Amino acid sequence: MAVPVLEEPQADAGDVSTIRRRLRVDRDHPHYKWIALSNTTLGVLMATINSSIVIISLPAIFRGIHLNPLAPGNVSYLLWLLMGFLLASAVLVVMFGRLGDMYGRVKIYNLGFVVFTVSAIALSFDPFDTGAGAMWLILWRVVQGVGGAMLMANSTAILTDAFPSNRRGMALGINQVAAVAGSFLGLIIGGVLSEWDWRAVFWVSVPIGILGTVWGYRSLHELGERNPGRLDVAGTLTFGLGLTALLTGITYGIQPYGDASTGWTNPLVLGAVIGGVVLLGVFCYVESVVAQPMFHLALFKNKAFGLGNLAGLMASVGRGGLQFMLIIWLQGIWLPLHGFDYESTPLWAGIYLLPLTVGFLAAGPISGWLSDHYGARPFATGGLAIVGITFIALLLIPVDFNYWLFAFIVLLNGIGSGLFSSPNAAAIMSSVPADQRGAASGMRGTLFNGGTALSIGIFFSLMIIGLSNTLPSAMGSGLQEQGVSADVAGSVAGLPPVGSLFAAFLGFNPVEQLLGPSGALDAPGVDKAVLTGQDFFPHLISGPFHSGLVVVFVAAALMMFLGAIASWFAGGRYVHDETQLAA
Repeated sequence: MAVPVLEEPQADAGDVSTIRRRLRVDRDHPHYKWIALSNTTLGVLMATINSSIVIISLPAIFRGIHLNPLAPGNVSYLLWLLMGFLLASAVLVVMFGRLGDMYGRVKIYNLGFVVFTVSAIALSFDPFDTGAGAMWLILWRVVQGVGGAMLMANSTAILTDAFPSNRRGMALGINQVAAVAGSFLGLIIGGVLSEWDWRAVFWVSVPIGILGTVWGYRSLHELGERNPGRLDVAGTLTFGLGLTALLTGITYGIQPYGDASTGWTNPLVLGAVIGGVVLLGVFCYVESVVAQPMFHLALFKNKAFGLGNLAGLMASVGRGGLQFMLIIWLQGIWLPLHGFDYESTPLWAGIYLLPLTVGFLAAGPISGWLSDHYGARPFATGGLAIVGITFIALLLIPVDFNYWLFAFIVLLNGIGSGLFSSPNAAAIMSSVPADQRGAASGMRGTLFNGGTALSIGIFFSLMIIGLSNTLPSAMGSGLQEQGVSADVAGSVAGLPPVGSLFAAFLGFNPVEQLLGPSGALDAPGVDKAVLTGQDFFPHLISGPFHSGLVVVFVAAALMMFLGAIASWFAGGRYVHDETQLAA
């Protein structure tokens, strides 16, 4: 049981066999811990880059497979290209963390590199077009998510085994910086590569995956304490099915149902969400009574672990929401208004988001080192407070902003995320027993990927609610000002706003598609050049978008402040069985 002390942590008490193995490896391979850090950092970086690289590359991907994403029924392809990877990663990381505890973390981790690399090759050579091409990509993205879950579930556990407690914050900090930085870097890499060839978005993982696979099998060793036993089948099934149902319901909740602008009145959506929550409740009961649980719920009684994971979930949801909203803002509104062609907006959106990545990369490694010396509390708490303040600041600037002011705000946002991530990861992983680090790492991975998946449903739904109040009137009056008849303008304005939102998200002008079937663009008195030009749609949606942004970013700011409070009460320093916190 963890007890408070006031001094700097020493070695992991109660884990003699792990210490002996580490000393043996340090003697025979004095640089092993740095090899473990380098390889696992490469693994999580590759996995998290691929969690976001598709987001910004979707316009090029849909053009490449000749699929109109806004045609009826095709929105589901778009959502599952985003969700397939995240869903597989979120659902399976706990199971693979438990398997790592049972059979070896390095073994499961290396297998993850193999699966990830094979799926990257398959994604690079999509043999189909249109809907079949989209299904091929979705299928292999799910398989790639399985490989990503293997990597993410065991990377932090491998590092926790390899490093002594007084160096763990730095090591886990670097690893966690790579994990979160990957989600930012994916936006830049995806923007650049999709401008060249949409398949290059997937090619980029192939050489990295081959290198990591060969390197891992040749260099990594099992150091951790194994926890032999049977796989918790009941817990695995109830958790996997429950989380799948919950995230699937949230995904389809974005899409319109009947006359409603979202699907939250759809009985199937409500059934999936409620059923998912019930199954997760059953999972908690199963884990409390089964002899060998997949995850020890008693760990949540440790406030360092429980509150640290709550803060991590809030940060992940907010970070995912920020990415989506900034992409919509840049690709759909700001860049077209500043003369950028719609086809080039993914590239420039990635470039203009560089300050966000720079801020994170600057603060992340430093905060990991500082937390080793001064504890996690000031950095984790202060980091999320800064992020929350930047969400409010983004509401105070106009939609057609001055770029340098925008760059400064997102730079601060990146710095805040960097200050939080490393101390939070080290605190959580150091607070669990050695034989449960794989499962604990898996739960962190679930919350990381699950938070991003949740952000899709939460923030898109909030944005659609905000748009529903203002977009119809703006659309109707804007079309009539350009000569469109009141009947046609009213009909178009009455369409669910999800189509306009996804058009902005993908960075293209939907006006021709909205008006083309009615023949309104060719009617007398209609200014077709203005309606299909580069400025009309961005100007039209900018006011309603800001109304939606208020709803979204206020909710995100509240999440960040809740996470900051959780981080404060989680404490300062944590090492299981040796030190809980230096208050």
